Order: sequence, then structure tokens, then C-alpha cells
Amino acid sequence: MIKKLALANRDEAQALLQIQLPAYKIEAERIGFDGIPALRDTVETLQACNEEGFGWWENGMLAGAITYEYEEEQLVICRLVVDPEQFRKGIGEALLKHLLAENQHVARIAVHTGAANVPAINLYKKHRFVESEEREIAPGIKLVRLQREHQT
Repeated sequence: MIKKLALANRDEAQALLQIQLPAYKIEAERIGFDGIPALRDTVETLQACNEEGFGWWENGMLAGAITYEYEEEQLVICRLVVDPEQFRKGIGEALLKHLLAENQHVARIAVHTGAANVPAINLYKKHRFVESEEREIAPGIKLVRLQREHQT
């Protein structure tokens, strides 16, 4: 079940952190870079961030989450994470679809991910995101920006 995520709530921030850290460790291994900022998050940093989001809950446990912020005329996806034990069940895609449906009024939706994170890039491209920028953030490590323009 998808419901609004309340990161100001300590229990929900803790639940997010419990799936975020192992999920980003897998991404770090996939892209060969352990400097992903989300790996340094704490319950307190999650509670203090200005992100909004949705969580996928199963049997009272958080199994996935997508968070975002509004910047000027666009929505920026901050994190899309799934509990590694729940990979390949469509949770990430369901959360992305929900976010897109809830934000049809937004002119542009953007996200950044590691250029070597092929599963994430493929998911975004499947939903009409296109690569708009690539930059090197560390020697040999590239970050790609994908964006989706609202279609009228």
C-alpha cells in the first residue's frame, strides 16, 4: 500500500534509513563509488530535510520509498529506494508511477543517478525520462541527470 511518508516522524525516518542504507550500499557497489551522500544520512538528517515522499508499506513495514523536493518550476526526485529483500517486485516502479500521477501539473521532473546504475536509468527511461546532463563527480565516476517534461 502506498501512503504519504512523514519524514518528520522519527519512526518513519528510521524505517526509511533501515532500507535506504542497504539499498545505497548495493548502488555504491554497482557504480564503484561509496561517496553517495545518502550513505551518510542519519535519522536526524532525514527528519531535518525538506523532502516530501511516499512509502510502500507491506505488513506494517516500509518496503520502498520515493522522496522529492520542489525547486522553482520543477520537482526533483531525491531518492527512490527499495529494501533489497524486496527487489524485483515492482515496488520502485509503482512508487515512481504514483509520484508521476500525483504531479501531472509539474512542468518538469528531474532525477540524478550514477551513470553506471543501469537498472535505475532503464526505469526512468521507461517512463519518458531522457538524459539531459552527465558530469564527473569523482575520477571515473559519472552522475547523470534525467528529466521528464510535462506533456500537454
